Amino acid sequence: MDELSLQERYAPQSACFGCGPANEKGLRIRSFPVEDGEEVVCDWKPEPHHEAYPGMLNGGIVGALLDCHSNWTAAYHLMRRNQLEHPPCTVTADYAVKLLRPTPTDTTLRLSARVVELSEDRAVVEAEIKAHGKTTATCRGTFVAVRPGHPAYHRW
Repeated sequence: MDELSLQERYAPQSACFGCGPANEKGLRIRSFPVEDGEEVVCDWKPEPHHEAYPGMLNGGIVGALLDCHSNWTAAYHLMRRNQLEHPPCTVTADYAVKLLRPTPTDTTLRLSARVVELSEDRAVVEAEIKAHGKTTATCRGTFVAVRPGHPAYHRW
């Protein structure tokens, strides 16, 4: 994709392991809102050093992918809801991952996320990872916009 991802557009200096464009050793996911603006998607290709065992993605990496992608989905929707020029700095309040089947590393993975509950300062997001057309993991989490004084405030 030639266009800028949410991460590249709004946090190009972020060093987050999962989504920071400035972290050369991170996962560097790139999240994009789809045309209708409701869903946010990411295509990501695992490498052998992301594996738990040959051919299968490490579960911790699965969690990091879903956490960061869901967090950006929440930030994007909070920005739209509150008519802001930039997304608020959001943090993960909670998230639960279900590993439905091993996630193979021989293909590009498709992450997709949708907000299912939205208020002024928080969003509940449901997300999934698909490989070869099959859902391998799902996630549901709550992401909260933080204010000045919070340790994460504008750290990404």
